[in-house]
Amino acid sequence: MIRRSKGGSKGHGSPDNQDSPHRMSRRSMMMAAAAIPASGQLPRNATAGDDALASIIQRAGEKNAAFMRGDMDRWSQLVRIAPDFTLMQPFGGPANFGFDSSPKRLADLAQYFRNGETELEVLQTYASNGLIALVMIERQSAEVGGLPAQDWSLRVTEIYRKDSTDWQLLHRHADPLVRRISLQQAAILARGWAE
Repeated sequence: MIRRSKGGSKGHGSPDNQDSPHRMSRRSMMMAAAAIPASGQLPRNATAGDDALASIIQRAGEKNAAFMRGDMDRWSQLVRIAPDFTLMQPFGGPANFGFDSSPKRLADLAQYFRNGETELEVLQTYASNGLIALVMIERQSAEVGGLPAQDWSLRVTEIYRKDSTDWQLLHRHADPLVRRISLQQAAILARGWAE
């Protein structure tokens, strides 16, 4: 399920900024998503406007749901990873560059993520002719790494870049800080759990 948040700041492109050239109403987004063929491919006349944005949002929700279910075959059909892709993982550490899409790596991921249920909350979008950015909350519960099912909701930013035929995922940053933490908890995280 995908839902669009109504809150947000009044900056450029925010839901409250009525003058933004990149603002997309919920109705426009849903109408554009309904017009997208089941193949997930963009229509020939799609621009970086409502149709492309709605398609990216729809695919982001579907790919996330497949990933959290451990359905890497479906996930790999829905996402096109850019050659210069960067990933800031929710577990922290340095950025990853590129993506290993080998059958072994996908099989490992399919075992690591299991039985997920997801809902995508889109907080903000930005679009130009060549780039689309999504700011989202992935609300989800799943079995991860052999742990029992629990809440694994993430704050996520994804950036997509248009190539000659499709939109490629260029960057993903995800963290589990959906709930506020105290200054002291943030300090412990910043120190790397040294205490």
